[in-house]
Amino acid sequence: MSMATPTYDDGTIRCDDQGIAIRRYYPWGAKTIRYASIRGVERLALTGVNKVRRWRIWGSGDFVHWWNFDPNRPKKDVALVLDVGHRVRPTITPDDAATVARIIAEKSPE
Repeated sequence: MSMATPTYDDGTIRCDDQGIAIRRYYPWGAKTIRYASIRGVERLALTGVNKVRRWRIWGSGDFVHWWNFDPNRPKKDVALVLDVGHRVRPTITPDDAATVARIIAEKSPE
């Protein structure tokens, strides 16, 4: 990630002018995704039938979603699934999911 001033940073997810950095994206460390690589963002409610997903602290249970390490995920109600053109999609739970989704929409090419 560049040294640009972040527009959002909650300690786990960082957005700046260049892209989004997902911290603790084990086993590879941090993962940086440029906005141009993001094809879409899906809002995934962590309630109802998806409530069990909030207990996925890290990794994948379905080989489609890859969750970064977030020990606070059980307290959150919304995840964002990033479509980056691959079968496995980074799935994140920022503290302010609406703000991160808005930043991605504003920065991603049409």
